[in-house]
Amino acid sequence: MRARGARVTDLAIIIVAADDGVRPQTLEAISHAKAAGVPIVVAINKMDKEGANPDRVKQELTEVELIPEEWGGKTPMVNISAKKGTGVDELLETVLLVAELEELVANPERQATGTVLEACLDRKSGPITTLIVQNGHLKVGDCIAAGASFGKVRSLKTSSGDVTEIGPSLAAQVLGLNSVPQAGDEFEVFESESRARQAAEAIEDARRLERLSEMAGGGSMVTLSSLASMDDESEDQVLQRMNIILKADASGSCEAVKAALAALPQDTVMLRYLLSAPGDITASDIDLAIASGGMILGFNVQPSEAVAAEAKKNNVTLRSYSVIYDLVDEVRAAMEGRLKTVEEKVKIGEAEVKAVFGSGSRKAAGCLVTDGILSKSAVVVVRRKKKVLYEGQLTSLRRVKDDVKEVPSGTECGVAIEKFKDWVENDIIECYELVEKRLKLEEAHAPTIEPRSTSEVEA
Repeated sequence: MRARGARVTDLAIIIVAADDGVRPQTLEAISHAKAAGVPIVVAINKMDKEGANPDRVKQELTEVELIPEEWGGKTPMVNISAKKGTGVDELLETVLLVAELEELVANPERQATGTVLEACLDRKSGPITTLIVQNGHLKVGDCIAAGASFGKVRSLKTSSGDVTEIGPSLAAQVLGLNSVPQAGDEFEVFESESRARQAAEAIEDARRLERLSEMAGGGSMVTLSSLASMDDESEDQVLQRMNIILKADASGSCEAVKAALAALPQDTVMLRYLLSAPGDITASDIDLAIASGGMILGFNVQPSEAVAAEAKKNNVTLRSYSVIYDLVDEVRAAMEGRLKTVEEKVKIGEAEVKAVFGSGSRKAAGCLVTDGILSKSAVVVVRRKKKVLYEGQLTSLRRVKDDVKEVPSGTECGVAIEKFKDWVENDIIECYELVEKRLKLEEAHAPTIEPRSTSEVEA
């Protein structure tokens, strides 16, 4: 989202707190501004606070190659206090000066072009698109295409209220598009709605081909028509797919949620988005989840009572969140719930062989439990120095003359194993309990397929 914002701006103002200095989010904003190639002005804020140290801020900024003009660099830096208004006029003058030096101009007479900043679906008004004009004038009644969406502008609303037109560098909410465009889509004005429709359909066709390409290459975006063939897999497959239907309040929210979920390890359980779109959770989403066995995730949207009841009736997992971290944590838990459990050996005791009794098939060992317990039901490993001689279970565990289930530390006992008779004094018996453990995503890895030899390929 920061990267998209940097790409659509003409000039970036990096605000740094004079008392806190350069923070990780500051470095991220600077990197995006540099990547977009836009001029940078630094505003050192909170100069009214005790502990404000603008020189320290400037020194930290030199480490990321932002050198103040007064230190011989090219980056304007202005000390301000947003709370008291100090230095704000100087900051505005600096912005105007940089704009003039950079020759930041636009042609207000041409047809408008610009970028979609955000978009959402309102149940009363329909698709609402927030866009910024970067060239030309946008007027009510203009026919526009924004990505794969098109339509005629019915209304323009800025922070000041409803207007009939906006010029370069102004943003407004637009009503009139036929669908919700993606944040970051570029828009353009056309002479007729049919031409706008053609441009939008061309982009939609290109995106459809891209989705098909992703499906062919094992990507995570699918359509319902391809679901059956893609899920024709054996039950013991290594890679599992978790089908996701994602609905959010805006297209930017969808983007943010998918980016957060993409950070989860997907070596053994892969997230596959059957649908990712802004708007309310609807009955058609429930139908898609039933057909695919998928789960529905809502971010900043709540299902109606009828939709929630339909989901419950058909055992469809439907969750709504307002905090992205809660969403990520629950998806992680659902993914880990699909991982197979593994048996882990947990050491519970150890014994040392002190004497050997009997002969032949009646050979047994007299032991002293030196740590924990020795259990007849547990797995034992017999070691001689570093060599493992036996791994399995005890056939007999006796305390004096009685058969017992376990012997505690500091107690002597007799043990016998039907398949092992080669006891020697000082042998070590380690006792382990098998515990079922569910793997974390970071611990689960799909095995790699070894490449075939040249002779096998030729054969």
